[in-house]
Amino acid sequence: MRFDLYSKQSDRLLFSALFSLSLFIWINTIAFAGARDSILVRDVAVVDIETGKVNAGQSVLIREGVIAEVGHKIAPMGLTPKIYEANGAFLIPGLWDSHVHIFSTPSEPDSALPLYLLNGVTGIRDMGALWPIDAQKKLQSQIEAGEVTGPRLVLSGAWVDAAPGSWPGMFLADTPDEARAAVDRIAAEGWAAVKAYSMLDEATYGALALAAKARNLPLVGHVPERVALNTAIEAGQNGMEHFGRITMSCATAEKAMLDTLRETMARNVERSEIFALMAARNRIILDTWNKELCDDLLKRMAKAKLHVSPTLVVAGFYVGERPGADTLRMRMLPSDVKVAWKGPDFRLDAMTDEVRALADASIAFDHRTFLMAQKAGVPILASSDASFANPWLFHGFSLLDELELYVKIGLTPREALYTATIAPPRFFGLPDQDGTIKPGRRADFVLLDANPLHDLKTLRQPRAVVVYGRLLDRSALDKMAGELIAAGKEKE
Repeated sequence: MRFDLYSKQSDRLLFSALFSLSLFIWINTIAFAGARDSILVRDVAVVDIETGKVNAGQSVLIREGVIAEVGHKIAPMGLTPKIYEANGAFLIPGLWDSHVHIFSTPSEPDSALPLYLLNGVTGIRDMGALWPIDAQKKLQSQIEAGEVTGPRLVLSGAWVDAAPGSWPGMFLADTPDEARAAVDRIAAEGWAAVKAYSMLDEATYGALALAAKARNLPLVGHVPERVALNTAIEAGQNGMEHFGRITMSCATAEKAMLDTLRETMARNVERSEIFALMAARNRIILDTWNKELCDDLLKRMAKAKLHVSPTLVVAGFYVGERPGADTLRMRMLPSDVKVAWKGPDFRLDAMTDEVRALADASIAFDHRTFLMAQKAGVPILASSDASFANPWLFHGFSLLDELELYVKIGLTPREALYTATIAPPRFFGLPDQDGTIKPGRRADFVLLDANPLHDLKTLRQPRAVVVYGRLLDRSALDKMAGELIAAGKEKE
């Protein structure tokens, strides 16, 4: 089913208006000054996510935020490092959430950054913001300099859409020339990628893909509603956000659905008519989904190395999954956000009776297709779409929900962890991270009480988190959690 909180267009501004310039929540980000300490983490069991091997009795030496040495016995030269006794804890690379939005309110990072660290997420890719790029880059630089403690931040939210656009600050392109001009600006501003959005026409999308390639920028984002997934594969799209479009492309009626939408949009109809057509696709997909067609599609995606950020957890919003008020994630949520999330939502209001009736079956088809995709070798990037503008999707917590959902669908814990530890930094092309614990790699990792290859539940309460060489032990994490809870009560 097309469960995508960011696929709707101008109507979404109604929700963001609830927050704009009004959420000035607590300003209590943990800051550090001076050089990063040298740290020796002793007696850990290093978990190799790629092979599944566990190497016990190891120590890890960190200098200036980088892993300097890994071994059974380490005798540091020079400055004496601080010692952290891990007492046999299991060590894994830090987790990544490859699709988030932390800039949808003026002060969202103040809550989002610690929430990610509390859940062992040491890297995030932001996929679209209401902040100007200079402000985003400033926070990114502060994190890298150690002035602000937070996960590594990749800025890939340079979204390009047809006019009038869906959010303030989007790059708009209705012609190939405008697409090329948009990519020129994106390159000049220093974004990590070009993000295609939903309403681009096929010619403009094609020009966007060529321009991104010429600028050596990855093309990520939505496959536009009027563009076939196979066209996106042939155009060289590198990353695809959300999974429902894959399930649609496994339907024999895909071309007919696209043709109908193209003809309708060519008549410049109201967007409500366009959304009604999209909603009607759910029944068509269920009726015409074809395994042989799907197998062929997934083989082509795997061969093209088209990385997919599934955000499967988003579907829970539409079927009414809500945490209790006393759950930890709700207690850590800013009070203003709690109030807004409990109010009416235009996305739920837009759901038809047919969509509601088909929801469980549509989600099951997405899950079935997802498992086929993973087994076919389609590269997966674990992702949540967490944002204050996306009700009931939580920074940090929802990434763990997504990983547990992968296991429920049929992946092993190791396969699920691969999508959040190894696949992201390799896809992003980070020179100092590849999801391994080796000398020369950035010191971003998590210490756990149990082997996560047996059960992912141990991720919920890390013993310690190391983010760019900063070690946050359990007491530091508990303090961080307490500050979030106290801030969430301030306006209640």
